[in-house]
Amino acid sequence: MPTAVLISDSLANLAEFEVMRALFSSLDVRWLVLTAPGKAHKSTSFDTLGSDLFSVPGDADAKTIEGQLRSLTRSSPYRKPAVSQGRKPALASITPHPKSTNSKFSSSIVRPNLTQPEPRDITHIADTVILIGASTGGVDALLSVLSCFPRDCPPTLVVQHTGSGFGESLSSLLNRQCAATVALAKDPQPLRRGTILIGAGTRTHLVFKNGTIPSAECIAGSQMSGHMPSVDMLFKSAVGIAPRITAAILTGMGKDGAEGLLELRKAGAATYAQDEASSVIFGMPRAAIEIGAAQKTLPLGKIGPALLRGPNIQGRHSRRVLS
Repeated sequence: MPTAVLISDSLANLAEFEVMRALFSSLDVRWLVLTAPGKAHKSTSFDTLGSDLFSVPGDADAKTIEGQLRSLTRSSPYRKPAVSQGRKPALASITPHPKSTNSKFSSSIVRPNLTQPEPRDITHIADTVILIGASTGGVDALLSVLSCFPRDCPPTLVVQHTGSGFGESLSSLLNRQCAATVALAKDPQPLRRGTILIGAGTRTHLVFKNGTIPSAECIAGSQMSGHMPSVDMLFKSAVGIAPRITAAILTGMGKDGAEGLLELRKAGAATYAQDEASSVIFGMPRAAIEIGAAQKTLPLGKIGPALLRGPNIQGRHSRRVLS
């Protein structure tokens, strides 16, 4: 059973691909679409909606394609037990070649703490809320960051650029590897400690809603920064509670999230960006760093612990420094 397959965009555009796509999804097989060089990828059966995690240009170099395949199939050795009638997960782990010194795929995975209390609702913003945005290479990066979160971690909202229809597979993959509960964001959901909600592969934006009971919602609209869901949309929705926010931009193409991260920092949030050495693609973190949106630039292995430390005094007073 393959863990990932390469297909051309011409095949992905065929109506018959829907059957193959359903089969891949049921077997937990990932696929990577090779798009025609210099052509926009348009499809009715496979619509990337401007996202780029599970597609790659046909003229990309071998290193880029390898990076995408590793991101699609990366798996932690500390899995949650399979719960579907005893069936073992079909996804296999891909590890670097023994001679490889590429730090992009050698991040250590921390064993989750499975003895934490059960998740609980938060009825007001007294807790930290963690926000994360990622794109190309984000699956591997999220596995590294979220695997160190304890079972009772602060409520966390994540936007990951991906092709439409991949959200369920992505959230299932992360849920198997993490101590906290990871789920695809759908209907309005109250924020809970120990719950990580993923916005990915949908035609809605994941946003924070501050009400009597703080919640996460998926709202319709147009693309922001070229994406739906958009990291900028998520970050900007939480500016009103910025002093309770810790946020990070991880590896990815483009600049989605940079402006939103800057607004959060100006309003008092603690903000981070992944460094170039550990990024598969340094586009999104670079854009955030260049406009001063990130208080600190950190290697991938240090971002999870930094987010868990919560807001800091520097973040709360940064409005006076940056405005």
